[in-house]
Amino acid sequence: MVELSISQLVELTGGTLVGNSNHLIVGLNGIEYAKEGELTFFYLDKYERYLDNCRASCVLVPSNLNRTPNENQAYIKLDKPYSSLVKLLKYIELQDSDKKTGAHHSVIIGDSCIIDNSVYLGENVVIGYNCKIGAGTKIYSNVSIADNVVIGRNTIIYPNVSIYRNCLIGNSCIVQSGAVIGSDGFGYLENPEDGSYDRIPQLGNVVLEDYVEIGANSTIDRALMGCTRIRKGSKIDNLVHIAHNCDIGENTGIAAQAGFSGSVKTGNRCRFGGQTGIAGHLEIC
Repeated sequence: MVELSISQLVELTGGTLVGNSNHLIVGLNGIEYAKEGELTFFYLDKYERYLDNCRASCVLVPSNLNRTPNENQAYIKLDKPYSSLVKLLKYIELQDSDKKTGAHHSVIIGDSCIIDNSVYLGENVVIGYNCKIGAGTKIYSNVSIADNVVIGRNTIIYPNVSIYRNCLIGNSCIVQSGAVIGSDGFGYLENPEDGSYDRIPQLGNVVLEDYVEIGANSTIDRALMGCTRIRKGSKIDNLVHIAHNCDIGENTGIAAQAGFSGSVKTGNRCRFGGQTGIAGHLEIC
């Protein structure tokens, strides 16, 4: 990670310094494991027992904490230490972010594609025909993108993602490794005479609006017709399945192993815990 002085941390968080400010921070760790040269944080009472023996060089703590730091240690007192930690993590992530652009020599790109010069394409990326990829987007190794896919600006597609034909992915999205966007919905007609199944063609697509994040090995099925839509700002954990023609509202959070049957519609800002199952065609406000 990027190296930070205690004074830089104070400036970035807007907190109040108590204790030794001479250390350089070169790592991050949990309060029970942190050692010299690392930054940690404390904001829940049940972890206060770790402060006595904490070896971290700097600890983000609540403003009302009534104790002094250990020897050669600094406290940065803050009204909201956890929120300040998140702000720091975003800063560090930005400083450490991948600045690469251009395409690896193994990349295959179909005809009639429009790809901004600032895009990064990693090893063995395959892009179909007539695709568009916006500025600042990064697509890592072994990603497969089918024909007529549109990906916006500053989106990150991690390794081994598959994006099927005609899907649309917005700006500043993140798709984690192994996710499948736009595979066929589970559509069949049963033949009552012998129990066999006739496959129903799935001719729609998937739309991920801006700031959507999709977890590792999650799957989002293309629509029968129209689109399966994940609306702006929604966050989907690992191992989630969203079936065809679902419409997930803005800023909705879905935890791991949840499953949504076809044509489910949710309102904005819904929260679904792990292993939640939603039956088909339900509408959730």
